[in-house]
Amino acid sequence: MLFPLPAQFVLHIYSWYFLIQALRTLFNVAHRLHNILGPSWVLVLETLAALDRTIHSPHASTQEVSASVSRLSRDTSGQYSDFHILSSLNSQLFESSALMNVAAVKSLLSALHQLSSQHISGNSQLSGQQIGSIAFSVERMTSILVNNLHRVESIWDQIAAHHLELANCPNPQLRNMALDSLDHSICSVVGSEKFQGISSAPHPLKEYQLVEESETRSFEYAVLSPLVILYSSNKNIDVQMGALKILLHVLERHGEKLSYSWPSILHMLRAVADASEKDVISLGFQSVRVIMNEGLATIPVQCLDECILVTGAYGAQKTDINISLTAAGLLWTATDFIVKGLSGRSVQKANHLNEEVQLGVSTEEGDIPTSEEGVKRNPLQQLVDYNKLFFSVFSVLQKLGADDRPEVRNSAVRTLFQTLCTHGQKLSLSMWEDCLWIYVFPMLEHVSHLASTSSKDEWHGKELGTRAGKAVHMLIHHSRNTAQKQWDETIVLLLGGIARLLRSFFPLLQQLSKFSSGWAILLAFLKNSILNGSKEVALAAINCLQTFVSSNCPKGNLESSFVKSVLDIYELVLQTSPNYKSDSADKVKQEVLRGLGDLYVQAQSLFNDDMYLRLMAVMHLMIKSSMNSSDYDSELGSIPAVQRGILEIIPMLRPTTMLSSMWSPLLLELLCYLNGEESPLHRNSKEIREQNSDALANGTKRSSVEQGHINGTGTKGDTVVGCGWGILFIEKLVPIMVNLFLEAPPNERCSASPQVIQGLGRCMNTRRDNPRGTLWRVSAECFNRVVTDEVRQENAECGSDMNSYRLSRARFWKEVADVYETFLVGSCGRVLSSDVPSADSATADESLEMTVLTVFGDSVLKLQKEAPVEVLQRLVNCLDRCASRTGSLPIQTVGLLPLHCSRFSLGCLQMMFSLCSCILKTSSYPAVSETSKVSISILTKRCEVILGQFLADENDLGDRPLPSVRIEETVCVLQELARLILDIETANALNIPLYLKDALRENQSHGRAHLLSLLPTFSELVVSREPRVRELVQVLLRLISSELGLQRLT
Repeated sequence: MLFPLPAQFVLHIYSWYFLIQALRTLFNVAHRLHNILGPSWVLVLETLAALDRTIHSPHASTQEVSASVSRLSRDTSGQYSDFHILSSLNSQLFESSALMNVAAVKSLLSALHQLSSQHISGNSQLSGQQIGSIAFSVERMTSILVNNLHRVESIWDQIAAHHLELANCPNPQLRNMALDSLDHSICSVVGSEKFQGISSAPHPLKEYQLVEESETRSFEYAVLSPLVILYSSNKNIDVQMGALKILLHVLERHGEKLSYSWPSILHMLRAVADASEKDVISLGFQSVRVIMNEGLATIPVQCLDECILVTGAYGAQKTDINISLTAAGLLWTATDFIVKGLSGRSVQKANHLNEEVQLGVSTEEGDIPTSEEGVKRNPLQQLVDYNKLFFSVFSVLQKLGADDRPEVRNSAVRTLFQTLCTHGQKLSLSMWEDCLWIYVFPMLEHVSHLASTSSKDEWHGKELGTRAGKAVHMLIHHSRNTAQKQWDETIVLLLGGIARLLRSFFPLLQQLSKFSSGWAILLAFLKNSILNGSKEVALAAINCLQTFVSSNCPKGNLESSFVKSVLDIYELVLQTSPNYKSDSADKVKQEVLRGLGDLYVQAQSLFNDDMYLRLMAVMHLMIKSSMNSSDYDSELGSIPAVQRGILEIIPMLRPTTMLSSMWSPLLLELLCYLNGEESPLHRNSKEIREQNSDALANGTKRSSVEQGHINGTGTKGDTVVGCGWGILFIEKLVPIMVNLFLEAPPNERCSASPQVIQGLGRCMNTRRDNPRGTLWRVSAECFNRVVTDEVRQENAECGSDMNSYRLSRARFWKEVADVYETFLVGSCGRVLSSDVPSADSATADESLEMTVLTVFGDSVLKLQKEAPVEVLQRLVNCLDRCASRTGSLPIQTVGLLPLHCSRFSLGCLQMMFSLCSCILKTSSYPAVSETSKVSISILTKRCEVILGQFLADENDLGDRPLPSVRIEETVCVLQELARLILDIETANALNIPLYLKDALRENQSHGRAHLLSLLPTFSELVVSREPRVRELVQVLLRLISSELGLQRLT
């Protein structure tokens, strides 16, 4: 029978050494009689608790040793050595519990529980001694647990019950002590060998193993159940967070060993998501992150679906938006795991079938737990239904996609489409059907409905403070300051996701049984988004169509019907409200136009004549609707957005080889804007709009456009300057049209060349009324390109219909003559602007004018092969009239002529001499000879007029000097006459007596025949007062003498 050693014994002991010996005796008795102590453990533990307090108390020597003992002389170092020995014996006693039988251990735990319970009270205030005794009991319980892990099932309930009791105490120190100890205890138990292999048994279990399995399941529930109890039953936030921290530690360190407790764990975490405290939710979500990132491969298959739902619950909670966003990312992680399972399952099935074929045996029912009986015998080995898991993720994402928080729903939409785009190749057709019809299309419809019914009221940012008595709010960007705008952003993401699907999986989607109906739904949604959505939504819908076309046409994945359906939408959008103007509407129209051009470029091989004419009709309608003489952008000197879009797509519309017959309609359509004419498509456009109005009223749209034949005829309108096209638009259109014309096939160019020349001539004529403008300059440069290229065209290149060719070329040469007469001659009488042009501008204008002259002479008159004689006469007369600018002016005003005009006049004069010269040798000699014959008679007359005018002016002025302009002109004529050499045919065209022609022909001295026709004039100039003129006349007379074979007699 043992008697207690009361505290008085410790406090009033006479000898320190007797104390040490007594305690050692107590330890020996406890070690030897541990299995029979039973209730007496309480007496032992009370003494050991007092010893523990003495050892660990910094004031033990003054507080717990009597004054008589303190007066004794002690060896301090000896005492510390004794304390160390006693502390070691104390620890060894509980470590040796592993050698005790189960009853003794339970008795020891009961005694510790009793010792601790004696000091627990309802009062939250406890003395240091009470807390020390409780801490002693808790620590020793943990030590016993750690040393008895091999039989922990028998003692766990006692330990867990006491920890729960302490955790429910009002004293915070005891609660923290209990939670820390429980953390250590649970992690030790889960980390022990007891949990090895529970979730990884590869084969069905036998009967006795099933019994053990049931016991293991019960024990795992028992180990984790304190956490569930603490969170659900204790309303203290600290206790709840402590339970969640313990769970987090377990999952981080030993989560792969858990099997049967997952349902309760997930249920607990699901409840955490509904908590109102942010810190609690954050702590619970940390466990979810560990599960989703590291534990999916080890979780029982029947719990995987619940994991996804729990993650979705954290995504839906409204306390912390960052957690919701991270939860959406975890769902993406889950899809990775699921898709790997889908791929692995296919490979596993294939390998299994191969093994059966090789071995020639069939799998027995008991070998693989795929049958119902096998699943019942081993529920942890159920097959994973990856399809169900995949759709569970999509279901959660679909719900999050309708969340009222923009960031959360946008993240969910991105995750959903990212999943489909990344793993779509691994999904079966049936799964694609379900994804689209159960999740994607309903999400599209639901989000669209929420957007249409959302508020348009502007939001005010968070209040930051006050200034001058007024509240200061955080600024919100105008594109996000209403609920509807934020929902529109979500629709934009949805459309972007659909565009990615169409880009990557369109051939696969075409194989779906419901593809036709789904395609119709999508087109209707896109059409509605463009027509009725905001600018951002409309642009996203257009981008969706553009992506669909650009990604599938080059691969040959599209049929003509798909191209027509896209064209229908573009056509309807541009024809619905052509007069509606705003920045947003113009931007949408501009993008639609760009999409229209991309559609043609990408799907050229699928276009026929009717579709191309529809394309042109839409373009015409947009040009008509965008032209307004009072356009604000035009007033600012810029081109409106829609017109810029039109100019961008026109170069894309060049017809292909299969559409070669469309060159003429295209060029004639563009020429209508240059000529100021009514387009042949205008009437058809009105009919189209009327048809569309009726179709919209009925809620349907049949995108068919009846196109008339474009024959180039039209009603003459105002001049290009006065019409509403817009001068800036025409300036940009002219080079585009010319580039297209030069790319057209020769036969199409041949038929359209007269109209092109006429249109360019109209634009060049703007020089008269707007000499500072740019249009005439651009048109002149383009005219030079066109006329040069057309003159060099060969007859064989223009087809076999020579009658049509001749008629067209005759019209061409007539228009060329009209342009040169109007531009070079008609502009001479233009009204000079009061604004003095800059030196650079004047130099550029003069250079361009000289370039036109050079092309006129060198590329047109010299290289022409088929110009009618009457046209040649007009062209040379035009050149002659330009050469007469100086000579036609009276002596009083010739000095006022601008220098560039006199230089141009001399240039024209020199060009006429060049046309008559026989030095030029070309492959088309007959045509050049014809030009020379027409030019020589006009040139000699002009020379006679200039020289006669010089004589008249000199006689009128008397001794006064002549203007330098007149002298320079006369000197130039005399010099050129001296250099000019004629061929025989040109000489025969001179107006000189026949006998002279015969004599010159016989003597083969026809090269200077033109000098003979001017001999009378030269005779009068011999007496001129101008030295240079007299010298040049003498040179000419010598040349005449040489031509006639006359020499001096002496």
